Amino acid sequence: MAEENDGRMSFDEAVRFVQGHPDQAAFSAMPVFGDRSDNEEQRAEGARVFVLEADGAGSYHMRFIAGPFFSNAFAAHETMTVAEIPERARELRFMPTRVEEDWLAEQVQVLIQKLMQASGSAAPEMPDYAAAPLKSGGPDAVPISFIGRRDH
Repeated sequence: MAEENDGRMSFDEAVRFVQGHPDQAAFSAMPVFGDRSDNEEQRAEGARVFVLEADGAGSYHMRFIAGPFFSNAFAAHETMTVAEIPERARELRFMPTRVEEDWLAEQVQVLIQKLMQASGSAAPEMPDYAAAPLKSGGPDAVPISFIGRRDH
């Protein structure tokens, strides 16, 4: 089966990998889709990222980061102990990689890009989000949260 030879590991294999290589990690990412519509092409709006790491005490933990693409807002950004890892996360397949703490504060698509690059198997069709120029509003731009709001 191709799935078994694609470089990804089962959860148990990933746990053994990170415990045997404490300076390494393993990750899995899955897209998050918005409301389904029959009239338009379905596109991912964000992602859930699961990162397994050794905890330095002989065990491991999982970081769970989820959020929309192109936003610094996160729906989830937490570290789970072994007992807290949900069963559905144990069914995922993981890629060996490494992770740096500051990557976890990046936009979710940049985090995935860096994890892929660190795995040594970055997809050539993946855009270079980390090198993309930042876009912002001009000096007269009004933050959306202030539009129509009255300060008393």
